[in-house]
Amino acid sequence: MRSIVQPESMAPPAANYAHAVLTTEASQLLHTSGVVPIAPDGTVPAELDQQVEVVWANILAILRSAGMSPADVVSVTTYVVHGEDLAVAMAGRDRALGGSLAASTLVTVPALARPEWKMEISVVAAR
Repeated sequence: MRSIVQPESMAPPAANYAHAVLTTEASQLLHTSGVVPIAPDGTVPAELDQQVEVVWANILAILRSAGMSPADVVSVTTYVVHGEDLAVAMAGRDRALGGSLAASTLVTVPALARPEWKMEISVVAAR
């Protein structure tokens, strides 16, 4: 149902992601909104590494609620405020996906909707 597309005519991806993921015969598709670093108690951690953990915990909760898992994620779009450590965001993605590859886009932005947010992620999952 899900296969990684890595054309031999292209250089390998720049990090731990797939150039593309082909999904066939999926019976469920999940599209999230931008998931932000608001913890269940309503707080927002100050540091990016903590925000990464909150965002991915929120995404994993959404996946579980939909009867899905990180292995079902086929696409990740990450927005990180310019000047923050992008490696921290990528490492969080890799941990959360547990070795499963997804198509991934990482964009630096000047700001997000709230000044305390340093990152936001949306995912597409298929099962």
